[in-house]
Amino acid sequence: MTRVLLLGGTGDAMQIARQLGPHDVYSLAGLGKVPADLACAVRVGGFGGAEGLARYVRDEKIGLLVDATHPYAVQISANAATASRAAGVPCWAMRRAPWQPQAGDDWRMVDGWAGIVEALTPFSRPLFTLGREPLAHLHEIPMHQFWIVRCLDAQPGTDRSRVMDARGPFSVEGERALFGEHRIDVVISKNSGGKATEAKLDVARELGLPVVMVRRPVPGRVDREFDSPVQLLAALKELL
Repeated sequence: MTRVLLLGGTGDAMQIARQLGPHDVYSLAGLGKVPADLACAVRVGGFGGAEGLARYVRDEKIGLLVDATHPYAVQISANAATASRAAGVPCWAMRRAPWQPQAGDDWRMVDGWAGIVEALTPFSRPLFTLGREPLAHLHEIPMHQFWIVRCLDAQPGTDRSRVMDARGPFSVEGERALFGEHRIDVVISKNSGGKATEAKLDVARELGLPVVMVRRPVPGRVDREFDSPVQLLAALKELL
């Protein structure tokens, strides 16, 4: 029987992991909650780059590597593709479709932190939905700004920031209340796609607020790509 190694950490990955068996492995980087109710084994922590991952695949007799990490986890995805080739096993990737701007959207496209900072210059109450990245920059907040940073883990803020721990899915009603309470005037987001965190874009459109959107990195080549867990699980069932 083909043994599957699933690289995860997303809601899509969890849907796949719940269908795996005791001989399969679900791997997490260590951020967020570790599930305790899965039939498959759970591994937490890194592998030591592509070379370490390839060694693990060979040593554990993995027959299929599935990359269901976040669309912006560039290094992990690159390591997965490289390791699969080195170990001689196929690599599949769960690649959720990105959001597309709709009528009434005001997206300001940027490529990284420097672009974010520049795009935020005219605003005073930004909502960051990038995960932990802004936490390293709380000491750089301009005097005219107060940041709201939403990420998975509770963290101390500063006198010009508030860090909120929250996990999706988020509703339009909840996002509308959050925007109003904190007088949000701009949203910063990665183009992650999916329904779980899309409500912030709906509310930004409704209120006429701009969204500073970080462009998706170009993914590496894998053997097969899927745009939904259902599609990937159907192919996995066929394979097994």
